[in-house]
Amino acid sequence: MTIFCSHCHQPLQAEMSCLPRRGKQAPRASRPFRSTKSASKARRDQINAELQALRSLLPISMREKERLSYLHTMALVCLQLRGAQLFPPGSAPPAGPALGTELLSLLPGFLLVLSASGKLVYVSENVAQVLGLSVVELLAQGDTVFDILDGQACEDVYKKLLLAQEEPGREVTFVSEMCTSKAFRLKHGGNRVVTVCGRFVALSWPPSPSTTAFLALCSPVTKSPADGAAGSQDDIFQSTHILDMTFIDVTESVTYHLGYRKEELVGQSWYNLLHPEDADLAAAQHRAVALGAGAGAGPASGTAVLRVLRRDRAWAWLRVCARRDGGGRCISCTCTCLREEEAAHLRSRLPRAAAPP
Repeated sequence: MTIFCSHCHQPLQAEMSCLPRRGKQAPRASRPFRSTKSASKARRDQINAELQALRSLLPISMREKERLSYLHTMALVCLQLRGAQLFPPGSAPPAGPALGTELLSLLPGFLLVLSASGKLVYVSENVAQVLGLSVVELLAQGDTVFDILDGQACEDVYKKLLLAQEEPGREVTFVSEMCTSKAFRLKHGGNRVVTVCGRFVALSWPPSPSTTAFLALCSPVTKSPADGAAGSQDDIFQSTHILDMTFIDVTESVTYHLGYRKEELVGQSWYNLLHPEDADLAAAQHRAVALGAGAGAGPASGTAVLRVLRRDRAWAWLRVCARRDGGGRCISCTCTCLREEEAAHLRSRLPRAAAPP
């Protein structure tokens, strides 16, 4: 039986002259392209050099640059590119480093700019004061607003952004938990609840997704009266009551929030201001504080979200934190004004025992 060579299809000869001799390799052109260690190292060196060049262009301090990983470097570069696309050089950005640390520290929250698809375009540096994460650490969570929000809220937030995009200039508000640092979660027992209030702005005409940005202020929903750094004191007033909840004192700022003068409230019952549907909830809070249950059952037992009547006959949402004071002879309340969305979110998080019937 004749055996044919698989290379030249000729009868196989004894000396096998058609095959490469032992010790010799086939011509380079006949071998498929194959990476070598030196080629791989050259590519890695080239990538590293490009990343170093990109890192050097970032508008951050040298100390911060030295701490950046390659992943963080690329995240920051992408953030800068999205910002440059929406706000080309020479145009005035809506907010940025030019605002200055002093001005940012006066805001009740941090500034956020999103693209039409929800991509992060700008996050102000004072985000660390609210979430305990720097801009770089926040970007490590992802490059969209949905990556830094509580997963359960993403669908609702998507609908709100879509609604705002259809009507540029229309303000929308949503409340959600945002990612925080591990140290923050250990200190406060969870992530930060933040109210995002903003609108889409057309940066050129006619508007298009590539020239539209969502500008928003992200303000923390204060968790406790002691959490002063997380919320604006302008949203708070305080009142003092005897044990049956009759006003004996109230701060002058109540006029700004509810419209009443201090003299109009002193001597009145707290229950005269309450929404009828919230009377039972307020009574449960009153009993818990008056009987001293708040000391052993945790801070939530003295906390309630209630509607009270303003002087103009409108209803205002308040987060009321009550405690026994004055050696147990009176009850002190710290009232924080809320948006309706904030009130709904906080009510859903309160213990069932404190929920309205």
